[in-house]
Amino acid sequence: MKPIRVIISLAVLLIYVLAGCQPVQPVLKEIIRPDFSGIDNVVEEEIEKGNFPGAVILIGKQDNILYWKAFGNEVIEPYKEPIDRNTVFDLASLTKPIATATSIMILKDRKAIDFDDYAGKYLPDFACNGKEQVQIKHLLTHTSGLPAYTNAAKLEEEFGNPCPEKVIEKICGFEALNEPGEKFRYSCLGYITLAKIVEKITGKNIDDFSGENIFTPLGMKNTTYNPPASRLEDITATQIIEGKLLRGTVHDPLAQLMAGVSGNAGLFSNAYDLSIYCRMLLNEGIWDGRRILSPEAVTMLTNAQIEGRAFGFDVNSSYSWVKGSYTSEKAFCHTGYTGTSIVCDPASKVFVIILTNRAHPNDKGAVKPVRTKVADIVFSSLQMIPYEKTP
Repeated sequence: MKPIRVIISLAVLLIYVLAGCQPVQPVLKEIIRPDFSGIDNVVEEEIEKGNFPGAVILIGKQDNILYWKAFGNEVIEPYKEPIDRNTVFDLASLTKPIATATSIMILKDRKAIDFDDYAGKYLPDFACNGKEQVQIKHLLTHTSGLPAYTNAAKLEEEFGNPCPEKVIEKICGFEALNEPGEKFRYSCLGYITLAKIVEKITGKNIDDFSGENIFTPLGMKNTTYNPPASRLEDITATQIIEGKLLRGTVHDPLAQLMAGVSGNAGLFSNAYDLSIYCRMLLNEGIWDGRRILSPEAVTMLTNAQIEGRAFGFDVNSSYSWVKGSYTSEKAFCHTGYTGTSIVCDPASKVFVIILTNRAHPNDKGAVKPVRTKVADIVFSSLQMIPYEKTP
């Protein structure tokens, strides 16, 4: 054994000599924790101002959670209930990229759809009134020429609630406001159309398809449309309408008419589940060894394609202010009307999830200050972050 030890010792010595007579030192990286202490003050001040009753903030880098706190209350009227880190929120328009656009990307990976396909290929009634040339990519980037929204109250008065087929019929009958690809106009109607296209291709509504192909494989156990009554105590309230507290019922009026299962809104989730989704995207479509999306699909979903919009997320359109002032050009984001938002920066592998219930109780809350202030605290502080696993 002694000759072997001598040989090993000589080999190690030779390495040191070749390295300039200095022992090879390990490269120490990310040893200083960034200062996120200002976040608590920002959120607590916004709650004190009455801008929202409660919030959950989660910040992560790659597979690590760096900050995860709950503030305030799930409900403040007609009673009070405190929030916690696992509270579930009505995600509102975060439904668009997370459920609808991601489902389209999965179908693209399977070669069941193409971004250049005309919407009329799947919904023949859509191909009229100047919408004949609208392609899937136009719907994904809000450049289809469709109006932003339509009068849900009028549809409900005429057809009752829910009336999903009447909503689709109404959208298909609209006249295009401009040529496809010509103008960015944020449109819930385009994403309702996309969800219907998913259903036409797969035979499954967006709830079932996204659940089976996105949320279940990712282990997002708290992410669903139409959460069961048994979960209501875990869900933040939104608006009180005609004396009725919306809790576990989607806030968006058109999504209500779609029986809670819609391409523009309707998804409920919590911060930890959303962190899984963000980490999957920042890992080129893989989570826990399982591929959800191809790297190409992730690129299309998160990189600017038309008018500053990716095929799902926002990159640098007029809505991208939510990213704050310190993210890289590659950062992508999205917001939800109820007070929710996500920012992911592929350059730093950092994501920021802000969930508030700003629509509770009277739909008068405000979240722009907390979104920009938190984003600036996080991304201005990111120089060197330690790796610490959080269970």
